Amino acid sequence: MSIDVNNESGTEVDEQAILDIARYALNRMRIHPLSELSVIVVDAEAMEQLHIQWMDLPGPTDVMSFPMDELRPPAKDEEEPPQGLLGDIVLCPEVAAQQGEQAPTGHTMDEELQLLTVHGVLHLLGYDHEEADEKAEMFGLQAAIVDGWRAEHGLTGPSPAPTVS
Repeated sequence: MSIDVNNESGTEVDEQAILDIARYALNRMRIHPLSELSVIVVDAEAMEQLHIQWMDLPGPTDVMSFPMDELRPPAKDEEEPPQGLLGDIVLCPEVAAQQGEQAPTGHTMDEELQLLTVHGVLHLLGYDHEEADEKAEMFGLQAAIVDGWRAEHGLTGPSPAPTVS
């Protein structure tokens, strides 16, 4: 799996954790090991520009996903998942820090960025949360992936509750 993490934000973030949880999520979703993903960490100003340009919404947001080859997790009976370019995930640590502080369980900026990375991966794989049933499926899968990664890395305490809307 080729995953690039490029921090352009000027904020120190745990790039290795972002890389690790992205790889864990893609493996868990049975994405081809030769597929490619890019994660870009930007400041609030750059995120706001992207948010306006692509969503026509003001202000910075936490995460945006830009799919390329529209890869989907393979059906359980498929032997070989398709490979390709997953696309880009753009994260904003300033928004992540605010959301982490406001979360019911309270968590760090890096914990929020890990959650947002998984959220972005799921969007690249075609998951959405516009409808209640879609939201339940996506957020359930997101929680299972984050919890599994945290357990595998010996991280204790409550997992970050979803703060993305």
